[in-house]
Amino acid sequence: MSGARADVNGYSVRTERGPRGWHVRIVAPDGKPALDRSCADEEEARTFASTVQQHIYWLSPERFRAYYRLDED
Repeated sequence: MSGARADVNGYSVRTERGPRGWHVRIVAPDGKPALDRSCADEEEARTFASTVQQHIYWLSPERFRAYYRLDED
């Protein structure tokens, strides 16, 4: 997923199936994981990731960090 705002925001989101199930990772502009959320199944993971992607597109980096309570470095 990509969009003009995502380029400005700098955050990205990834959905992955790991050995312990599905999870969604928000990646900071510096490439480090900013949030890792476990999900019950693929549907929950994809739904949450879609919401995060929309927020990446719509929100400024400051509002995005506040909304997801991400640490500022």
